[in-house]
Amino acid sequence: MATRGRPRTFDPDVALRQALDVFWERGYEGTSLSDLAAAMGIRSASIYAYFGSKEDLFRQVMTLYGATAGEPPRRALREHRSAREAIHAMLRATADQITHPEHPHYCMLILASPTGAVENHAVREFLAEGRHGMYLEIKDRLAQDPDVPKAVLEPLARYYTTVVQGLSIQARDGATRPQLETTITYAMAAWNTLTT
Repeated sequence: MATRGRPRTFDPDVALRQALDVFWERGYEGTSLSDLAAAMGIRSASIYAYFGSKEDLFRQVMTLYGATAGEPPRRALREHRSAREAIHAMLRATADQITHPEHPHYCMLILASPTGAVENHAVREFLAEGRHGMYLEIKDRLAQDPDVPKAVLEPLARYYTTVVQGLSIQARDGATRPQLETTITYAMAAWNTLTT
């Protein structure tokens, strides 16, 4: 059976990474379809044909982001023996990612579309679900440690989720890696008080 249309002349994986760079630099609402087409080296019609709408493409980009830049903090949560060590490592991995010299200095999950036009409500909800997922991962990790009282799981998870989100805002506003490390040191100094 013959295929219809011209054969694809771009690498979808490369194009998706190029879209990630644009969305990361400009945020969801600051990125136009023409910006994406120029960065990806393909026509807008090809974007629609292969990736779907701008929102569909953004969702795919966020999956890629989660598997790349978003993975080190999650891996830190999984790989450390105690909850305290895991949280400390997660915060440090977050700071490393959001101050990386080759990337914009913020977490896309937190700041790619915090506010905006009514028609982009679905994107903001999608990102809010992702942020809630971050909270649940932290809470689940805390729950695995028998030294963390059950009564403090929710507020402790919310506290450290807030610290992660605050680090992103601070990095976007120019805080350096050493400055974020100081914030992390203070956040971890609260551990004993918060868990007793």
